[in-house]
Amino acid sequence: MAAAGGWRSGALAGLVGLVIGGGAVASFYGFQAPDKAATEDIVRQYILDHGELLPESMQRLQRRQASAAVGQYRAALETPFHGAWAGAADGDVVLVEFFDYACGYCRASNPDVERLLREDPRLKVVWRELPVLGPNSETAAAVSLAAARQGRFRQFHDRLFSLGRPTEATIAEAIRSVGVQPQGLTAEHRAEITRNIELARAIGSTGTPTFVIGTRMLEGAVGYETLKQAIAAARSQS
Repeated sequence: MAAAGGWRSGALAGLVGLVIGGGAVASFYGFQAPDKAATEDIVRQYILDHGELLPESMQRLQRRQASAAVGQYRAALETPFHGAWAGAADGDVVLVEFFDYACGYCRASNPDVERLLREDPRLKVVWRELPVLGPNSETAAAVSLAAARQGRFRQFHDRLFSLGRPTEATIAEAIRSVGVQPQGLTAEHRAEITRNIELARAIGSTGTPTFVIGTRMLEGAVGYETLKQAIAAARSQS
């Protein structure tokens, strides 16, 4: 939420800058004081009369800020934790997903990601654990990271999602059926989760799922078509 607040402040600052800029343009062209004041009034009234432009301005600012941040942290974002990835090892486009096993929208998005992997042989997917929805999220993340270490990440990932919300029973069933050797939340796991939290904050993510594709960030269960279009756009820019 703090990141969203920063974007709102930036958008408002941009509109204030527009008002100030109107006066500056008037001064540059040598208008008299009354003309300068009139220009500022016109700009101010335009903003008041077209309040619907504010959300659009904020969205554009968010996209620019997210794109800049993603570019800065792209290498870290696209480097998986051991086996927490799938698809082409040298994929020409990388889809990064921040997720939480307790997140219903992440669960709903999983079939979309699986479909993209089946259909696109040049795609690489990297999953980043972001267990922010309680103790069961953390327990599931610890097992998931252990599975990534043991080369069983995707099997555990898909199995736990298929069982519904992570509980003591569903996590135990996923462990049993996949054959993961759980280790608890190790120092390595804690470091990875901390790194993911820091990366999510750095790019302005406000929740899960968050997808990063090329220099674009998408939040929420945006659906197969939107993800596919973002992949195509990233591919065309590479």
